[in-house]
Parts: sequence; structure tokens; C-alpha cells
Amino acid sequence: MSIQKFIKPFIFLGLIVNLSQAQEKVNYKFDFGTGKVAKGYTPILPTDVYGKEKGYGFDFDSKVEGVDYDGKNFLTSDLVKSDKPFYFSVAVPEGNYKMTVTLGDSKGPALSTVKAESRRLMLENVKTTAGQSLTKTFIVNVKDKHIAGGQLVSLKPRELTKLDWDDKLTLEFDHQTALQALEIRKVEDQVTVFLAGNSTVVNQDDEPWASWGQMIPRFFKPGVAIANHAESGLTLGSFLGSKRLTKILSIMKPGDYLFIEFGHNDQKDKGPNDGAYKLYTERLKIFISEVKKKGGIPVVVTSTSRRSFGPDGKIVNSLGDFPDAARKVAAEEKVALIDLNTMTSTLFNALGEEPSKKAFVHYPANSYPGQDKALADNTHFNPYGAYEIAQCIILGIKEQKLAIAKYLVDDLPKFDPAKPDNPADWHWPESPKSSVVKPDGN
Repeated sequence: MSIQKFIKPFIFLGLIVNLSQAQEKVNYKFDFGTGKVAKGYTPILPTDVYGKEKGYGFDFDSKVEGVDYDGKNFLTSDLVKSDKPFYFSVAVPEGNYKMTVTLGDSKGPALSTVKAESRRLMLENVKTTAGQSLTKTFIVNVKDKHIAGGQLVSLKPRELTKLDWDDKLTLEFDHQTALQALEIRKVEDQVTVFLAGNSTVVNQDDEPWASWGQMIPRFFKPGVAIANHAESGLTLGSFLGSKRLTKILSIMKPGDYLFIEFGHNDQKDKGPNDGAYKLYTERLKIFISEVKKKGGIPVVVTSTSRRSFGPDGKIVNSLGDFPDAARKVAAEEKVALIDLNTMTSTLFNALGEEPSKKAFVHYPANSYPGQDKALADNTHFNPYGAYEIAQCIILGIKEQKLAIAKYLVDDLPKFDPAKPDNPADWHWPESPKSSVVKPDGN
């Protein structure tokens, strides 16, 4: 069975080069602060606001302070900082970018968490002591909706305002960051791990919502780029119909990966051929087949468990036959399986019925602006829950002995879903933007 059964076929018209994009600058070196500028670097003052003509600058009304200690090292003797999270954006075309940040303050300690685009976690709690400058490198994937041959990904209205789909690369620095320098370089040598899924996978823009796909970049060093193409509310069928798989296949290289997690919303499809062992199975096999044709490596991921506790105080399966169907497809197609459904059931059982609310969007009224009612969602995760589930994925990568395991960070936390991290000990600097609107999805 072919992909054409589920989406309209298209004739490949050849690669159309966008000359304006081709001429865009893709390498930058920025020196932040009000002091002397290091050789070869572009100075960035607190007044440098992002504009399309210039193509870089502080974004979204960020207010920063410039500091200059007048030291001999021009790159590290000045910096910018703020008492609130701040954003810096650069206009770049689609691709993978190696980001090198220099952090630290000559006169005091600093602590930095760095996110990219739609709150993707890149660096977590990077500490520097007074007088210490620390350089960290990570990879950010930038995507757009254009597909070779003149097609477009069909975006939902909410995606039109997401940082993931705009025409620039944006970094978010938390309010304790002391930023000295930033280098950006487009790279072609990364293994790209594409993510296909729903609201449990997507990069969520707004607090307090989060998904595992936006946490997983934190666990990889350069060598792997995470390209998250998931979106809330999608099924295997609507992912195909909105041309998201077509988009992925158009830029996938041999040796790249596609992680596939669906099921929550597929349960709602009630046509005569719908069901775990019918269209869900057939479509999942199409994803696998098409990726293999490109020389890619498909990985089947069973759906995250919902917070669905039974009378005995243990998680009960609320996903019907869909996790089992995914397991069977992976076995039949001889591809790697990450049994996230089993691991998250273990995780939520270990937390317990009431404490497990700490992993989901359960918040009393007035926790966020405009929230006049309590939030109580047993499907969608908060940042802590998303982080724990991302660690389940990392555990699955190691257990399946996937080649990308060699790119896991050296300081990889020890993790066992039966012994989750204490949410009281986990630190997440919240982003400024929040929403009380529940993401699409079941």
C-alpha cells in the first residue's frame, strides 16, 4: 500500500531555489555588551532591536542591560543581562544550526537555562562562578512550510503564530543569564531526528503546557538535530493529509530518523475502516515504508499513557488496542520500538494517583494570567512531566541500541521510570507567555 492512497499525489517539479533565501547569511558571530568588540564579531548593544532589514536583534520587547568591566578579553569582559527572560532572534533559512553561547559574569555567579524557538529546552541550569566564562554548544533545527515542487504544509491557525514556523531563529534566555557571546553556523553534517506525533510530542509555545518533543534536545550534544514536526490534535491520517510526512521526506537524508507516536486522536476516528488493526496499522506501515525508501530509520513509539487510575489506584489502559497495534507493526516491519506507553504507566504509578498531577496540567485558578478556573487535564503534560517522558524516550534509545545514542550528552542524568525525579527538586524557569486554552487533542 502506498502513501498516494491517503494524500493527493504530486508530480515532482524539480527543486525550485528561492534566490532570496539562497543569498541569506547563515553564519554570525555576536559580541554582547557595551564594551570594546572582539575581532571578527558584530557588536550587540542593549538597543539593538530585531528588525527584518537588519535581520537580528533582541525580540518581543526584551529589555536588557549592558555591562562592561573593561577587561583585556574583549569578548568576555562585557555582557548583557536582564531581570526577566529575554529573546534574541536571527533571520536564517531552513536548516540545522550549530549554536555556541558564551556565558558568565566577571563579578558574580550566574545560572542559565536556554530555550529555542517554541520553548525547546537546549541548556539546563548552566552554572558559572564569578569570573568564569563557559562556552556551550548545541544544535537548533529551523523549519519552514515550503516543500520542494511548490507545495506547502497545511498549518493550523494556531501554528501561524508559533515561533517554530516563523522566518527566524529565536533563542530565549532566562532571567539569571549573563550572555557574553553567540556564534551561529549552518551545518550539514548532523543526523536529523524527525518527530511525527500529536500534542504529547509537539513543541508547545505557552506555559504551562509542554511535551516530550521539546525537552529531548537537552539530552543531545552536537551530532544530532531534533526536527519536531508534530502538532496537537493530529492522527496518522491528518499528518499525512496536511503534507507533513511529505515535508519530512523532502528533506530527509539517508541515516536520518523518524520517531512516530500516534494513537490518542486516532481513537476518535469512527469510519468503517478505522481502528487500531485497520487504517491505523496500514498508515503506520506507510510511514515506515516511505522512510525506508529514503534511507531513513523509522522508530515506532507507543502512545503516552493518560493519567487514568483505576479503583485499585493503578493506571489502566485508556488507549484500547492502539499500543498493541503499534507493537505488532514494529515487530512485523522489524523496526525499533520504544514502548512509551508501558514506561509512562510505570512512571505515573510510581508517582501515585494524587502526586502524578504534578506531571500534568493541574493548576488551581489564578495560577496564570486570565485563568479564572482550575486547569485539570489528564492527557497533556506540564514541563516537569514532559521532561520525565523525554527521559523515557532517551532510555528507549539506549535500550534499542540506536546509533544516535553515541550523541547523548556526557552529563546524562540517571533515570528509571519506576523512580522518577522529585518534582519539588526540578527547576524550570517559566517563559513569559502563557495560555489557558487546552491544546487540540484527546
